[in-house]
Amino acid sequence: MNIENKKNKIIIISSPSGAGKTTICKYLLKKMNNLDLSISYTTRPMRFNEINAKDYFFIDNNKFNDLDKKGIFIETAKNFNYLYGSPHSNIHKSFKKNRNILFDIDWKGAQRLRKKFNQSQIIDFFILPPNKKELKRRLEKRGRDNKNEIKTRLSYALSEMSHHIDYRYVIINDKINETVNNLLLIINYHLLKTYLPENLKKRSKLFK
Repeated sequence: MNIENKKNKIIIISSPSGAGKTTICKYLLKKMNNLDLSISYTTRPMRFNEINAKDYFFIDNNKFNDLDKKGIFIETAKNFNYLYGSPHSNIHKSFKKNRNILFDIDWKGAQRLRKKFNQSQIIDFFILPPNKKELKRRLEKRGRDNKNEIKTRLSYALSEMSHHIDYRYVIINDKINETVNNLLLIINYHLLKTYLPENLKKRSKLFK
């Protein structure tokens, strides 16, 4: 895909359920004033603390399939029998405003984005829990799933974690504030690498 603005970044955060991906994304959005969240469409039910068009666009299967046929999505995935899709328009809108964009997606979605964009535009992170015991504790603490569902999520998590090798950065989320600060350091490093050469070019013209 040809995106003219190569300065702006696509930041990808992936993790198994319970590793802290959604919480990390919320912290990043609060701490970075030039970052937009790519709001996905999903067929799963809305949770009590979620807001339509802020957390997700909640739609039914027929509507999702209709949008997919129209080529609205840049990536789609199916998790726990629910469909998820990220629209192309999110990226274009953010880049047009000279902003970076954050994707809260799984490894399958990340894989598709890597195929469509230059690697220099992508900063991708895989978030791991400290250990399996802690992951189980976090899933139980959320209170969303019964014992069988937690068992299924744990089994799926082990499979998901095998894909961490596809990511440039792998971070163990033990303490949330420390994890977020580490991500910010890495993101700012990449942003500085992108903008510094351009600023140097502009300044060099002053001496010609």
